[in-house]
Amino acid sequence: MTIPLPLPPDGVLDLPDAHLRLWPQWLAPEEADALFAGLMDGVPWEVHRIRLFGREVDSPRLSCWMGEPEARYRYSGVLFEPHPWHPRLKRLAERLRHTLGAPFNSVLVNRYRNGRDAMGWHSDDEPELGNAPVIASISLGATRRFLLKHRNRPDCRLALDLPHGSLLLMAGDTQRHYRHALPRTARPVGERINLTFRWIQPRSDS
Repeated sequence: MTIPLPLPPDGVLDLPDAHLRLWPQWLAPEEADALFAGLMDGVPWEVHRIRLFGREVDSPRLSCWMGEPEARYRYSGVLFEPHPWHPRLKRLAERLRHTLGAPFNSVLVNRYRNGRDAMGWHSDDEPELGNAPVIASISLGATRRFLLKHRNRPDCRLALDLPHGSLLLMAGDTQRHYRHALPRTARPVGERINLTFRWIQPRSDS
């Protein structure tokens, strides 16, 4: 299934077994510009090690996990301890709570330096996220192509160009039924920062 453009006025994307909504300009341009510049210099960027086909490799992007102390998160076999909130992101999490009616206690900050930096196919379905996680994804910087595909229905696919200042909501059963990716591109593109706000259920060993 292909979603026609332009987007519907309310931004709701009619994809089976998913709850998706896109705000192309959720942040005003000047606010998005200031946030992008502040995060480029104000985030302790790291190259996370991930497990791929049974071996540990460097992830093809820079990242930082931030949030409340109890928001410990296991991804690809690695337990991430959150860095303290960046003040701008703490305020943004509260703003998202008011907009979406859902709490957020953490954010994964990914920095894509060029078209070679990417995110492979995956679902945000780790146990700490719960059965129907609410993922609020804010894009800053260069526009990149974001893909979704249904786990069991090859005809249900979606490609979205996520612009500077946009907000994509993925909720309900989206993670249960869909995988998503940010593929590499041979086109010359600038740097992009993606913020995915989540609620992490505290671990029993926290």
